[in-house]
Amino acid sequence: MNADFRINGKVIETERLILRSFKQADLDDFYEYASVEGVGEMAGWKHHDSIDESQKILNSFINNDKVFAICLKGNNKVIGTVGIEKYGLEDALTEFKNYYGRELGYVLSKDYWGKGLMPEAVNAVIDYLFNELDYDFLLCGYYNFNERSKRVQIKCGFKPYRSLTMKTQMGTKEQGTLMLLINPNKNIKFEFSHQETLIFE
Repeated sequence: MNADFRINGKVIETERLILRSFKQADLDDFYEYASVEGVGEMAGWKHHDSIDESQKILNSFINNDKVFAICLKGNNKVIGTVGIEKYGLEDALTEFKNYYGRELGYVLSKDYWGKGLMPEAVNAVIDYLFNELDYDFLLCGYYNFNERSKRVQIKCGFKPYRSLTMKTQMGTKEQGTLMLLINPNKNIKFEFSHQETLIFE
């Protein structure tokens, strides 16, 4: 089942990054990378056409308090996000009914691709969710055209879980892969439902 989650002022530090809640002062940094064509599209949403659009989404980040801003140490520039989202199909995926988890989603500024920053951020969030909040599992997904996202998830230990047709926020449908990570501190053996989409080994 979906665990309750709010950031509640939590700050996570890594070697090069600080992950924290969003604030209004982050608007310019957010728009700077979210307005670049090809950034959002890789995650299924259209790049922002105006700073007003970024403002509306920033407001939702602040109000819902479940999306970490990824900031560079040294200058505190926001270069991306890691969201701790509710996973879909909660009723259908009966293997998780007695366990607690969420789905991770992330985006990184195109200027910082290929530097290992996204795995660094995602691994830090996984450590927090498993070792401090005691989650049982995490899901994460990618559209099959997004090889970069696939590599991040594999580096962070996720295993292919289901092959699905996923809807994008742009109204299209794309073939995608849902990935699963089980808390290694727990002896969990899932009884998987819906064998027709299952690819977990």
